[in-house]
Amino acid sequence: MILSASGWRKVFAASGNEQDPSCQITDDDYNLSIAAADAFIEYIYTKLDIENPVIAVGMDARPTGPKIAEAVIKLLLGKKAIIQFIGIAAAPEIMAYAKKLDGFIYISASHNPIGHNGLKFGLNDGGVLNAAENKIVTEDFKKKIADDNYIAEIKYLVDNTSSLEYKRVLEEMASSKHNAIKAYYDFINLTITDFEDKEKQNQIFASLKKGIENKKIGVVCDFNGSARTISIDKGYFKNLGINFYTMNDEPGQIAHEIIPEAENLIHVAKFMEELQAQGKCDALLGYMPDCDGDRGNIVYWDEKEEKAVILKAQEVFSLSVLAELTYSMWKNPDENKAVCVNCPTSMRIDEITERLGAKLFRAEVGEANVVNCAREHREEGYSIRILGEGSNGGTITYPSAVRDPLNTIFALLKLLLIRDENKEGLYHIWCKKSDLEYKEDFTLSDVINSLPKYTTTGVSESRAVLHIKNPNHTELKAKFQKIFIADWDKKRAQLVEKYGICSWEAIITKGTKESKDVLDFSLSEKGGLKILFKDFKGQALGFIWMRGSGTEPVFRIMCDVKGDNPEMEKELLAWESDMLLRADSN
Repeated sequence: MILSASGWRKVFAASGNEQDPSCQITDDDYNLSIAAADAFIEYIYTKLDIENPVIAVGMDARPTGPKIAEAVIKLLLGKKAIIQFIGIAAAPEIMAYAKKLDGFIYISASHNPIGHNGLKFGLNDGGVLNAAENKIVTEDFKKKIADDNYIAEIKYLVDNTSSLEYKRVLEEMASSKHNAIKAYYDFINLTITDFEDKEKQNQIFASLKKGIENKKIGVVCDFNGSARTISIDKGYFKNLGINFYTMNDEPGQIAHEIIPEAENLIHVAKFMEELQAQGKCDALLGYMPDCDGDRGNIVYWDEKEEKAVILKAQEVFSLSVLAELTYSMWKNPDENKAVCVNCPTSMRIDEITERLGAKLFRAEVGEANVVNCAREHREEGYSIRILGEGSNGGTITYPSAVRDPLNTIFALLKLLLIRDENKEGLYHIWCKKSDLEYKEDFTLSDVINSLPKYTTTGVSESRAVLHIKNPNHTELKAKFQKIFIADWDKKRAQLVEKYGICSWEAIITKGTKESKDVLDFSLSEKGGLKILFKDFKGQALGFIWMRGSGTEPVFRIMCDVKGDNPEMEKELLAWESDMLLRADSN
């Protein structure tokens, strides 16, 4: 089991096959689930010092979820917790609901294949435990499962849990789910509008409705049987007068691979083209969430080319940042604005934030790292409305502490629709700041074409994943540094001539901190390592990046270069891959 702050995950299907859709898990995995829940509830009792904490329990739509939920619920009952079981629920839903409670346990493996599952833990701050808190739970968990006597004792506690109490929790699920949905509705209204005042929220939604009536925008969704099938999406779009077209919209109806990357967005793109062919000309935006529904990348209808286009993850995030920064400027131009992203987010974000006068902060990969980076800088006086991991397209809109595809969709809707008589619209603000010509009849294609041009490795490409044998990443990166410096001396003249690359700078990210001009690559340890390449003026031209995954047994690499330059991106990434494999074999 991988024990990351972003989630504890393993293959739970009893066969051990990660593609197995069976609902059966082994006795050992049932016991692991009990021990995990026990470690978390003990942490809750210690941290909060309260009796009978109220804990939300939910799960995504994976077939092994109910059995893991049974283990978790029975353990919590044995430890005298009060349980709000909401069944299948989207991750942002349970986290919004838990803000009213003491904490949550969410059973999910996010975007991993169907045979995987896992657990996420959180308090009532709207997100998962940070790395330091997760470490406390993790160490206690590892200590517990190493003790055979403990396993026997805790199994006895669970086996003797009152069947009446367990039945009562299940019977109250519908009521708990209703409360969770209501909490999520209220919270998403806040994140979309950035207003707590209901009247001001209504003013923003009235502006959107007016734009929807004029523009006729509908939304298409391939739920792929995810937890969002029974979350707020269908009702939310309907309430705003947005036509909502869905496919694979029954929970557990997982029709294809779960990760919402380009190769799986082809289904929603095809559906959008079918709708357009049927005369549903408002089918202009589409999304596909992953299984826990906290992430969803975007398809849009190119009105000039008359075809559905799948946006790359980095483009989705760039559009979201552009939208939310200009929305903040539209609302309050005097705020001290900033954006927080993960280390491998494309440098197009640097250009966007610079044009819009916002500060940019980078953290290590991991949702919890980016969220906590934003929290730290808010304490310094920055207004940070938008944050996330550009490398996977995940948009986090404050005060949320988790990605949410609805926030992504509504960022785009605000960008397209908000324009009134008294203020410039959001895209108009962007054009003025970018010295671009503005036209009233702009489309999303126009906005996309206005973005700074970069060529970036996709996170789900096979080129972006290496299988490294050396588990000691500190040692691996020390060897990589020696190879890189030797190669740099040999290749420098060629790199100058071919791409204008004259110098480099090593940058590392660990947790919420970024360190520049690093002389020792190994200091990054298991964190992110970036080599930034510069021209003769010291301007950034691109970077290569690496980090071992915290949730999968792989080593991730990527390259980002300025301009439409696939040859440069391909060559630099291949060079990085070759150097790493040589470092791994030494």
